[in-house]
Amino acid sequence: MKKIVEDLKIIFKKHKSVLFIMTILFLASLALFIFALLNLGSNTTVVKTSYGDIGRYQGGEISSMANSGGYSDGVWTERFAYPILAIVFGVLHNFLAIKLFEKKGKGAAILFLVFSIAMVIMTFIVFGRLLGEG
Repeated sequence: MKKIVEDLKIIFKKHKSVLFIMTILFLASLALFIFALLNLGSNTTVVKTSYGDIGRYQGGEISSMANSGGYSDGVWTERFAYPILAIVFGVLHNFLAIKLFEKKGKGAAILFLVFSIAMVIMTFIVFGRLLGEG
């Protein structure tokens, strides 16, 4: 833990671009967290919880595999995965970026943070589509 604090001080003093991208990731994840909590859908009994292009193979003919994709119904508590995912992106990925900065340098940390921000955006898109179908 002491090493992470030291690395964070170095990032704060010398590498403002890494700190800026870490802040963007945290704020985007915070927005996803709030958005996901506000749209859990606790007042409904059945909500759309996931989407799969292929779906689950149910045995039998190959046509059952091709036709089993689409939106999956579930209970609203299954949507708690999205706020948990936002916490993972906002907190854990920032810690991983600090460790990556220590081991591989500024470029690798920035690349990891940019991919993490892209994953947050994709999570927004997926959750928005689920809300639109439900």
